[in-house]
Amino acid sequence: MAKAWEEAKKRRMRLRTMFQDEARFGRVSRPRACWAPRPVRPEVSGQMVREFVHVFGAVSPEDGAHDSLVLPYADTEAMSRFLKEVSLRHPGTAS
Repeated sequence: MAKAWEEAKKRRMRLRTMFQDEARFGRVSRPRACWAPRPVRPEVSGQMVREFVHVFGAVSPEDGAHDSLVLPYADTEAMSRFLKEVSLRHPGTAS
């Protein structure tokens, strides 16, 4: 961190420290038994569905600034895209 502070000072930029995490959200359909009033008999299809999205997020504890990006996948390219987006959203700071 000390090196980053020195570099930001040299460039006359404000240093913004952000903490980043990513998560996967989605659904997997699993047909199961369920309660229903008589004489209703629920019909459930047997198709298995798997749908996911990946959420990248970063927050600055200093001022509460936060950024997030929802993408269909999580890999090196997606992380690079997220970091580029964060830097574009905070011009004039060294992230």
